[in-house]
Amino acid sequence: MALRDAVLATLLEGDASGYDLAKAFDRSVASFWMATPQQVYRELDRMVDDGLIDCRVVQQDRRPNKRVFSLTDAGHDALRAFTAEPARTSAMRDDLMVKVQAVDDGDIEAVRGWVAQRLALAEEKVDSWERLRVRILHGREEDDFFDTAERVGPYLTLTRGIAYERENITWAQLAIRVLERRQRLRDTSADD
Repeated sequence: MALRDAVLATLLEGDASGYDLAKAFDRSVASFWMATPQQVYRELDRMVDDGLIDCRVVQQDRRPNKRVFSLTDAGHDALRAFTAEPARTSAMRDDLMVKVQAVDDGDIEAVRGWVAQRLALAEEKVDSWERLRVRILHGREEDDFFDTAERVGPYLTLTRGIAYERENITWAQLAIRVLERRQRLRDTSADD
């Protein structure tokens, strides 16, 4: 998947500025696609040049003018073509997993600290995304939402992100327990 496709999908929610799109990535798309604001802005310029999105300048009184982007018919067509393609299986690339893989020959305390950071981040994401889920449902039962909502895709990706981060929490808690135990064993054998 290209960043272009993620931006097109995000613009299905409606017109947005580059700033709004970057924030939307943090709020919703970040569970499955990471992009820096700079990457988003560069991609927006390319997409305007390619005719996938339109850009209009909105005058603001006390702030700099902002550019607001919207999908064109060509953008909708590109998104439909993307959704019709087979999905590729993604591979995990995660520095932390390499550190954990090498922990037996490394600094257990440092790796435990990195895992603890990942745990805190996953907990923070789950808390934030659960609040977003409640706002999306707006007091409705999930089945009612699925039957009546205009769009269900953002909700489905949100629930996938929540499940992913909950698994990260479970794994990180296990890893911390194991690493703390290994450190105690290492310290005990060093004392002997």
